[in-house]
Amino acid sequence: MLRTLFIGVFLSLYILIVGPPLLIYTFITRNPDPIYWAGVKGVMFFVRAVGVKVRVKGLEHIPAGVCLFAANHTSSADPPAVVGAIPRRIAILLKESLFKWPIVGQAFRSAHFIPVNRSARDAAIASVEKAAGALKAGQSFLIYPEGTRSPDGRLQEFKKGAVMMAIKAGVPIVPMACSDAHRIMEKNSLVIHPGEIVVEFLEPIDASKYSLEDRDILNERVRMAMAAALPPDQRPLDFPGATTAEPAGS
Repeated sequence: MLRTLFIGVFLSLYILIVGPPLLIYTFITRNPDPIYWAGVKGVMFFVRAVGVKVRVKGLEHIPAGVCLFAANHTSSADPPAVVGAIPRRIAILLKESLFKWPIVGQAFRSAHFIPVNRSARDAAIASVEKAAGALKAGQSFLIYPEGTRSPDGRLQEFKKGAVMMAIKAGVPIVPMACSDAHRIMEKNSLVIHPGEIVVEFLEPIDASKYSLEDRDILNERVRMAMAAALPPDQRPLDFPGATTAEPAGS
């Protein structure tokens, strides 16, 4: 719990000190790079300070051009690891409530993140359409196809928004497999455990070869690629090689 308190206090101070000047700079210059990287590097500094390491694999699989990164979501600990592993500025589809936070919400908007209201279907579709347009215009994105955190670390079924974005924009999807974040911070828990999170970039999948009628096929291909790269206890139970979670203390 002390690790969580440390991050909460010092990250808040960091945001209060660094955030306002960078927001003003972004407003004047229309350049979101400084505020984006200050946020990413700052969060990663505090994550490492509490004993959480991030090991990145497969950087050679990231294409040079615009792409859609798709990652599994198991914990509050995996967004910093996943975003910190991506070596370029990206935009993210985030739940609408996060944009209401002081300073942080303005920073998200300055970095061209897009709010999504998952409880309102029409609003969610509009957010996906807006993100697809930004992809077409040259902005790489990160999305969590499951739509919410897994309760046990195991890969869940995918929503279709990610593949629809990629198909409409004609960009490759880069699946990302994030392992062991749920051991660092369990869902609905504030306790942070020291340990290592592994983030692996997988072979890109060219969405331009698929039509919207093929979205289910592409969705399953992305999900299966991700499942194969995850540890056995994070794979769907019906996937080859899947095992039940390891007993506590093992």
